[in-house]
Amino acid sequence: MNSEFYPDLVEAGGLAAALERSAAALRIPLILVPGRKGIPDSVGIAATAPGRLPLLVFPRADARGFRLIGRAGEVDIVTGEAPELRDVVEAAAAWGAGTTVPRMRETLPFLLFDPIAEAHEHGPAAAVAAQWDRLKELAADTPNFPEFGLLVEAAHAEPRLRRLFPFTSHWTVAFSSCTGRPYRDEIAISPQYGGGRYIVLRHPNTGMLGEAPTVEEAVALALAHLPESVGPAVAGFTGRSG
Repeated sequence: MNSEFYPDLVEAGGLAAALERSAAALRIPLILVPGRKGIPDSVGIAATAPGRLPLLVFPRADARGFRLIGRAGEVDIVTGEAPELRDVVEAAAAWGAGTTVPRMRETLPFLLFDPIAEAHEHGPAAAVAAQWDRLKELAADTPNFPEFGLLVEAAHAEPRLRRLFPFTSHWTVAFSSCTGRPYRDEIAISPQYGGGRYIVLRHPNTGMLGEAPTVEEAVALALAHLPESVGPAVAGFTGRSG
């Protein structure tokens, strides 16, 4: 740990001891747990709210600042960087107590939130529905690319695709069997500008499986390559590789 950036942590004997000292000064009780393997000097701060994992805290190496990651359902709901220890303590107290995402947005401006953070906390089905709504909004905001909008509409109309978590990469729509990063993409469809053919892919940018002249045929082709066992999407990352 760099003593130039963190003299208080060095003097206290480490991040955990410094957090305990700061929490005591603020009269905010904290329960510290081990951090994450592979992240030097990291510490976890336990959460009592159902579904929320301990808030992970670790100091930056190149400047003073404390990185924060709050997970629920194996999805990063909140991330960010707290400037000082008292900010870490206040963020941990809010996160651990189950403070709502809108309230944390108001009171903790240094935190960043997944765009559908609130939906993620209500489970994978809610996250999937919210993500589809985001894609529909994106399509509505992109009238100069109607092929993308037609793809979103046609894919959402198909029950087997609608239950997967959709995400985009360079306008390709991929369908994941999990709601957290890294996504487990099961199939993908790429629209082409100017009324071109739709391309069906194994992954968002690789593994071409075929082409189709219409969006309906592209969806049918994608379904033909989608195993019957896939879906509905589960929370977090599936842990599978392929």
